[in-house]
This record gives sequence, C-alpha cells and structure tokens, in this order.
Amino acid sequence: MAVVQAVIDPKRDRLVIFASTLGTVFEWYDFFVYGTLANIVAGHFFPSDNPAVSFLIFLASFGVGFGMRPLGALLFGVLGDKLGRKYTFLVTIAMMGVATAAVGALPTYESIGVAAPILLVACRVLQGLALGGEYGGAAIYVAEHAPRHRRGYYTSFIQAGVIGGFLLSLMVVLVSNLFVDEAAFKAWGWRIPFLFSLLLLAISLWVRLKLKESPVFKAMKDAGETAKNPLKESFGSWAKIRLLLVALFGIAAGLTVIWYTAQFQALYFLQNALRIEDTPARLIVGAGAVCSLFWFVLFGWLSDKVGRKKPIVIGYALTIILLFPLFHLMAQAANPGLADAMVRAPVVVTGSDCSYDPFATKGQVTACGRVLDALSKKGVAYSKIAGEPGAAPIVEIGGKVVDSSNAAALDAGLKAAGYDLAKITPSLGSALKIVLAIVAIGFLSGMTYGPVAALLVELFPARARYTSMSVPYHIGTGYFGGFLPFISQFMVAKTGDPFAGLWYTIGVVALALVVTLVGLPETSGKELD
Repeated sequence: MAVVQAVIDPKRDRLVIFASTLGTVFEWYDFFVYGTLANIVAGHFFPSDNPAVSFLIFLASFGVGFGMRPLGALLFGVLGDKLGRKYTFLVTIAMMGVATAAVGALPTYESIGVAAPILLVACRVLQGLALGGEYGGAAIYVAEHAPRHRRGYYTSFIQAGVIGGFLLSLMVVLVSNLFVDEAAFKAWGWRIPFLFSLLLLAISLWVRLKLKESPVFKAMKDAGETAKNPLKESFGSWAKIRLLLVALFGIAAGLTVIWYTAQFQALYFLQNALRIEDTPARLIVGAGAVCSLFWFVLFGWLSDKVGRKKPIVIGYALTIILLFPLFHLMAQAANPGLADAMVRAPVVVTGSDCSYDPFATKGQVTACGRVLDALSKKGVAYSKIAGEPGAAPIVEIGGKVVDSSNAAALDAGLKAAGYDLAKITPSLGSALKIVLAIVAIGFLSGMTYGPVAALLVELFPARARYTSMSVPYHIGTGYFGGFLPFISQFMVAKTGDPFAGLWYTIGVVALALVVTLVGLPETSGKELD
C-alpha cells in the first residue's frame, strides 16, 4: 500500500483534535461516573449488612464493563476497518450515552429486587461494548490526520481526554452536591450525573458530525484496498500475534494500572483507608487530575523528539520504585493520627483458623474470621499470627490484649490506642501534600500513557489498524485495569493491609517493563501506509 502523506491544515487539524478529544472526554465521563459514585450507588443495587461487601460487588460490576471492552474492540474494530473511522465512533458514543442515562433511570433493589442489579450489569455491558470501539477510533482518526513529526503531540490530547472524562465526572458529582443536600443526594440525587450524559451525548454528536473521513481510510477506500477480513489480517500469523501480545502485556496492561492507581485507587484509599470525607477526597483527586493533564501532552510531544519507547520504559521503572513511598506520603499527610496509630499501635490477631471471606452473606464461619470481619468493617489495618489449634482468637492493639468477643471493648481499645475512625476533612496544607503525591503518580502515568496512541497506530498496518490496535488495548485496559479497583480492594479486605492492593499494580508493571524492553520496536517517525 502506498504511503499517504499528511497534509498540514491547521484549521482542520484543530477541529479533528477538538472533536475527537471532546468525544473521548464525554465517553469516559459516562464510564467513570459509575466508579466515582461507587460508595453511594453500591447500596442501592447490591445491599448488604456489610458495606465492604456491597462495595466489592459493585466494583465487580464496574469491572464487567471493562470485561466487555475486548468484545467491543472486535465488533467495532472490524466495522472501523471495513466501513470507516468516522461513522464507527459515532455509533459508539451514541451507545455509551444512552446506556449511561439508563443507569440514572433504573429502579433500585428496594423497588424491584434482584432485577435491579441485573439491569445495572446489562447497562455496564453496553457501556463496555461502546468503549471498546471509542479509543481506537479516536486515536486512529487523529493520527491519520497528523504530520509524521507531530503525531505524538496530536494524539496526546486523546490521552488527556481520558483524564478529562474522569475529571468531568468528579466535577458534575460535586456540583450536584451543591444543589442537593447529602441525604437527598444519597437517596436520589446520585441519578443526576448519569442523566447529565444525555446533554453530553447531544453535544458530542453535533461536533463529530462535522468531521470528514480520515485521509488514510479514504485513500484505501478509493483504491479498493480496504480489508475484506480484518480479523484474519490481524491474527493471521505468529508475527502478527506476537506484536499483539507485546501491545497487550507490554503497553496496555502496564499503562492502565498506573493510571487507575493514580485515580480510582487513590480515591478509594483516601475515602476508605484514610477516613476522609467523600467530597474532600473527590476534590483532592480532582485537583491532582487537573494538574496531571499537562504530563500527557508533554510526554506525547516529547515522544516525537526522543521516541515512544524510552519514556514508557523509564516510567515503568520509576513506578516500581516510587509507588509505595508516594502512597505512604499520602497516608501521613491525609490522616497523620491514624497513620501514626497504625505504626505505633499495630493491631495483631492471633488465631487457629483466621480464614476470612469478604463476600460471606451469613457471617464468618470461625471466631477469628468474625474478628477480622469486625476490623474490616471499621477499616482498621491488621496483621495475623497463627495460634494454637482450638484456641480463642486474641487481639492485641499496640501490645495490649483486648476482649475480641466484645464489640464495645474492641472499640474502646482502638480509641485508647489513637485509632480515630471518624471521617475527617484534612487541612489545606495536608490536602496540598496529597495532591502533590497524586500529581507525582500522574507524572508516571503521563510518561507511560502520553506516547501510546501514536505508538499503537504506528505499530499496525492501515488495513487492519482499527482491529489490531483496539483488541490488545482493550484486553489490557479492560481486564488488567478494569478489575484493578476490585482486585486491589479485595486484597485490602483479605489482608487488612491498606497498602496491599498496590502489589497488584507493581506486579503488572514489572511484567510490562520486561515485555516492553524485550519485544517493543521503536515506531516514532514511521510513515503511515
């Protein structure tokens, strides 16, 4: 296939970047508003005596949407390679907007019982399918318009649009809280951000309808060279499959767990482990996201100068080194009293059978399990020691034994040791320190995410580019990233260690670093066929 030279047209290029980025912002808003409201909506669709159980099940349903993204990538990838980039991502954004608005109109478990969570999951399925076609379409559309030496810079706005969607979801939730008091918001006001997506859908469709087809696809179509079977052309040989696997494990999986750690993991860490009120926690994470937007554009631009691979590899290595220190910095700044108590007076549970099931609906089977359940509900970190067979569990707080069978005694022991579990609002100085920590994680995310849209577009040939790019990207982001909130919070609940979930991020990033170093070619400056 002939090389298509990009024609530089500043006015057209600005519209292309603006429309594609705006659509990405709106579509990810639809997806992220679900996760932003997790603490509130969980109880309406997955009620339980243990809020931690409701929260975990809700996060599992959050992951369902991500789990459907690879199927959406296959479906819309084929359509994008056969029918065109423009019309495919018009369909995806329409599907996403309608599914999100439907969540805001669903009756709750209290109204229709088990049908409510089933309908909610069905909406998540549609959202996941739609998102599976959105990112690839937007990135390819921008890249196929961009001049070769500015492709990283042009496509970096797509990456920033993903953060923009998360930020917009926080903003709409916070503004809704201003007009609806806390009790009303928890009762019905949570529906407002979901229904707001209808307005966003209308704006996005209006802007995207102004676009023309990409020059690369138009040239293929005019020459009669569009793919007859994009799936075969994407998976037809070991060399092609190997490249897909590198894109999946080396790029998509690594970048997405860093990004979700910077946003959702940080938010849940502040709300749950550090006992910060929901609104201040959202404001802090939102401020961190605003300040992090610049990194994505910076590293997209820089990748045009130094290559795509170098900043990604360095970003992975720095994440492995800095992630735990940055979260410990957040803990010390957010709630120093609680952080000091965890270090000065650790909670140690000694028992013969300390098996703990966070999903148990009829209570824990063993006495030690019931102790761990009580600590988990309070959000208290603990460690476990194996005890004598048949012996009653022993709880020590800072070396002092408390009566684990008596809830009042356990509460008194925690309070005496300095465990203040009431929700707090950090001071301005403390909030700024937390924001700086989140911005630092955002910097790592920008290093790994900023160059990626251009890299993935350059990695695959035009005939099957939509399919070849979308499938590994959405498997990596869908499964490794989409289930990160659930897996990390499950690890926290299971171990009692508020930092335990970070090991999942470290493990995935370590795998991505090895795969990238060994298998990823440099693509910067490559002409698009």
